[in-house]
Parts: sequence; structure tokens; C-alpha cells
Amino acid sequence: MIIKVRLIPGAQRNEVISRIGSVLRVKIKTKKVDDDPANAMMKTFLADFFNVKEGSIILVKGAKRKEKTIEVRDKSEEELRQIMDSIP
Repeated sequence: MIIKVRLIPGAQRNEVISRIGSVLRVKIKTKKVDDDPANAMMKTFLADFFNVKEGSIILVKGAKRKEKTIEVRDKSEEELRQIMDSIP
């Protein structure tokens, strides 16, 4: 499943704060969101959030921007939709 993620820097802890349409808004514990450490932190967090291995989170587009496109593998579309629908 392809998901758009908007990273928001400066959080005290990594968390999904909301979903606007198909865009997942995620706060992360870093000051920059456009570098490799931020991307790695995002992948680790999202792997835990979606309950998949870290290698199942593929950064498709946006490595140097706040808005990123990721692909989540190793979980069915239905399971991922249920997770996405549970986000307020």
C-alpha cells in the first residue's frame, strides 16, 4: 500500500497525530525532517506502528522533503486500511 506521510519536527516522542484524507501526519523527535537520520527514524517508527519489519517500509519519494511517499509491504491492504481507519 502506498501512503503519504507528512513529518512534523520537534516532538518529544514519535507519534501519529492525525490523518487528513490519505496523508498521515507524524510528529518525530528530530529538528530536521529532510535528512537520512530523520528518514531512518520515520521508517523505524512506522514499522512499529504498522507492525511490520523495518525493511517493509520503503521510501518511494520525498527523502529531502517534509512530505514523503512510502510503501508498506508484508501486510494486506485490508489490514493496513483498518489501521489507517483507526487514526482520528
